[in-house]
Amino acid sequence: MDSRLTKAVFQLQEKEGITMSVRRTVNMAAMLVLLGALLVCPAGAQDFNSAPSTITLQAVLNQSLSVTLSGTSVNFILILGSASPGSNSITATTTWPLPPNVGSIKLYAFFANSASAMMDGAGDNIPAADFQISDNGGAFAALTNTVPFGGANRGRLLSTTPILGRNRSGSRTDVMIFNINLLTLPNLPARTYRGSLAIQAQAI
Repeated sequence: MDSRLTKAVFQLQEKEGITMSVRRTVNMAAMLVLLGALLVCPAGAQDFNSAPSTITLQAVLNQSLSVTLSGTSVNFILILGSASPGSNSITATTTWPLPPNVGSIKLYAFFANSASAMMDGAGDNIPAADFQISDNGGAFAALTNTVPFGGANRGRLLSTTPILGRNRSGSRTDVMIFNINLLTLPNLPARTYRGSLAIQAQAI
């Protein structure tokens, strides 16, 4: 081969090698720039948020007042001229959630009629004045007061519960023991006497 041709071929190969090296270098630099952009962009991105939307909430706790009794019947064996205790006690559980304007809860016991709290159906009666209740171990007292429920002289206030900030919702129990006093009824005939005693609470 001619020496000049050989020299030209060598120069061309050398030039192509340099070009390929330059291309590799350029490609590598471009990749590094792109990788750097990918790494930098997330850290520098700004959050884009929607405007807030709201939900209106409302929760209502209605006021209430209830009385639950542990039993619904009491029996008596009457003894003329003597006290006649009831067969069992009854527990009244008063439960409430109340608004801030309530100052107290009062529990009452009362009959429908003062003169005939208990009747035999033949005209013989045991009046409210001879029916007694002991509340939570207190003294026996007859149902001779006028209370908010019913007529005059046939009821009794059993208990009062002040309502303060800490007991706007709560409960209390009243244990009632019963007695019929026959000292004032020496001529009561031997019959079965029946009556109905009401227990009711009032928030004021």
